Amino acid sequence: MGFEHDRDPGASYLLDTASGDSQLVFRSRTWLDPDALAPMEAVTITARDGLALHGYLTLPLADHDDDHHARPQENLPLVLVVHGGPWGRDVWGFDPEVQFLANRGYAVLQVNYRGSTGFGKAFMRAAIGEFAGAMHDDLLDAVAWAVAEGIADPARVGIYGSSYGGYAALVGATFSPGVFAAAVSYSGATDLVSLIRSFPPYWGPLLGPTWFAYVGDPGTAEDPHPEVVADLAARSPVSRLGEVRAPLLVIHGANDPRVRQAEADRLVAALREWGAEVEYLVKHDEGHGFRDPENRLDAYAAVEAFFATHLGGRRPS
Repeated sequence: MGFEHDRDPGASYLLDTASGDSQLVFRSRTWLDPDALAPMEAVTITARDGLALHGYLTLPLADHDDDHHARPQENLPLVLVVHGGPWGRDVWGFDPEVQFLANRGYAVLQVNYRGSTGFGKAFMRAAIGEFAGAMHDDLLDAVAWAVAEGIADPARVGIYGSSYGGYAALVGATFSPGVFAAAVSYSGATDLVSLIRSFPPYWGPLLGPTWFAYVGDPGTAEDPHPEVVADLAARSPVSRLGEVRAPLLVIHGANDPRVRQAEADRLVAALREWGAEVEYLVKHDEGHGFRDPENRLDAYAAVEAFFATHLGGRRPS
């Protein structure tokens, strides 16, 4: 019998069904103490159009004063973590990225924006045509909720995500420059036209009901669909780089088959021409998301240092 929860990555027990007695057989990641990890709370946020958004809030463990009284958990630096896909979802349970950020002193907010899976067809279809539109508004509404609840300091809100979440982080920096004090894009798309055109041929059967239906079919370079191309360009962060005010950290794998490194290179070069503050971490032996443990450590060390500098979280020496 397996068991896990938000502060425990998993344990296996041998259960005697006759007596009801159980015996611990194996616990994964024994170096993690559940009492030192932060609980994850399910929350429901109402979007500006009335749609119910289900998400999760993880607060760092409370600091204590000299009399061992817990200090209030309010006005904290917050990191909005955006899941990838976008046809995926956040779930309640142990999440190492969330625990990493909470350990560094951040409130961590995850929101299942429209288009996330698991909430019915109507919720999915509410995302049609809404890249950098209502899907992004859902993220902004989640931040506004955290500020209104007294959880987040509005001057210390960061956004982080990989894949679609990386795109969302770039949209946050370019479409909402006054909301986020720092943004981290990990394998994030910068140009929707080149992204969709670069999908491999074997993805063909999948594109009709997903990317083409929800985002748009730009056609090929030889046979373009001009109206769709114009719409996708308007929803692409690369078209609004002059709006960037917050510092950015861009993380990318040179062998990424989904979001080409050339996209990230072009983004970073253009941002630097604009005079924006941008850090760039490329690993030449990685693809869409890092797999090598040393590379992953380098990436998270960069995230740790970046957010500590711009949001004021903890950075262990």
